[in-house]
Amino acid sequence: MLPINFEDVRRAGGLELLARQMVEGFITGLHKSPYHGFSVEFAEHRLYNEGQSTRHIDWKVFARTDRLYTKQYEEETNLRCLIAIDCSPSMYYPQPDMDKMKFSVYSAAALAYLLTNQRDAVGLALFSDQLEELTTIKSTPAHLDKLFKLLDQKLTTPSQLKQTRIAEVLHTLAEKIHKRSLVVIFSDMFEGEDLEEIFKALQHLKHNKHEVLLFHITDHETELAFNFEERPYEFIDLESGEKLKLNPAEVKERFVKQLNLVHSELKMKCNQLKIDFISANARQNYFEVLQAYLIKRAKMR
Repeated sequence: MLPINFEDVRRAGGLELLARQMVEGFITGLHKSPYHGFSVEFAEHRLYNEGQSTRHIDWKVFARTDRLYTKQYEEETNLRCLIAIDCSPSMYYPQPDMDKMKFSVYSAAALAYLLTNQRDAVGLALFSDQLEELTTIKSTPAHLDKLFKLLDQKLTTPSQLKQTRIAEVLHTLAEKIHKRSLVVIFSDMFEGEDLEEIFKALQHLKHNKHEVLLFHITDHETELAFNFEERPYEFIDLESGEKLKLNPAEVKERFVKQLNLVHSELKMKCNQLKIDFISANARQNYFEVLQAYLIKRAKMR
């Protein structure tokens, strides 16, 4: 299968076409991956669990796949998912490519498309220093179109200088989402708050019976490994506008050590809270997002 040129597809047909191609490309490649239990019929079938009634088993699917699936009906209560995207200025790095924001928007569009086509309900939360947008959680084509428009705006609207308040926003979401849901978070987790406050906010989501999937989005080459040419640079804080001139080689070892400590602490705390933590490289394949979602959904059944 030829790789998708995501930018060309988006320019030609918008986020809806891009999302559809991403999902169809992912499903096509499922038989080559260890996640082959999920099939094209995923939207209409559930894996049979021992002890369930056998009256809804689809024997035709069993004959083709040698796996037991039960038929899923439209009136059944399905998954509720809220996709929360950090839209603070640091997510627009590196400019002008906006790799982190593009990764989040494209992945969210594909998830929203997949959820809606599975008759699951999806909503969108956009935040920076405050909760900027919170939609209802629904499963209709009109609602999906609204989500695509909101996401597309994030790629066409310039970022503004503002801070990130992740903990505050997550506490707000934990209280506003009334039914048990899957909360998928896209964030670089770069902000001035104490990590302990973020951990308390994540714990709040778990305490309110929500499942959480955290995509920690960074540019691994420059933000985690701090790999730059050995020459002077001017670094600009995208959230405060503060500028600093230095040679990256002079601070690289200390910077990488400190950032790895923060990254390890975040990952360890998520494991303790039973939150799925995915360290996502903004330049890597979006299909990993879909795999992570399918695994989390399977765990929630």
